[in-house]
Amino acid sequence: MSVQTTEAEWKILEVLWDHAPRTMAVITKTLEPATGWTRHTVITLLKRMQEKGSVDVDESGPVKAYTPKITREEASTSQTKKFLSSVFRGKPSLLINSLVDSGEMSLDEVQELLDLMRNNSKA
Repeated sequence: MSVQTTEAEWKILEVLWDHAPRTMAVITKTLEPATGWTRHTVITLLKRMQEKGSVDVDESGPVKAYTPKITREEASTSQTKKFLSSVFRGKPSLLINSLVDSGEMSLDEVQELLDLMRNNSKA
């Protein structure tokens, strides 16, 4: 499933990936110290996420309970593809080159990546 998430939506998904289902009140209480978000902000984000298909809501109990409909891996893959497309013209090699040039990725890490790619191509 390919669902694009904003930075704010990602924060909510992180809470849900750690433990779900969660209520809006618990999500708000968890995120408020770091974000300053009120319940109204969280409600708005959860509605948007439900429309996008990234969260599911269970309304059978006394309060709504939210569960992620996408895994962390699915979200990461989707965000990575979006990032590569928008910033590096869809070319992973340009990303790697940028990381090496900026010193964010060492030559040892490049070698690890090459080894990983070789191992995956044999599988």
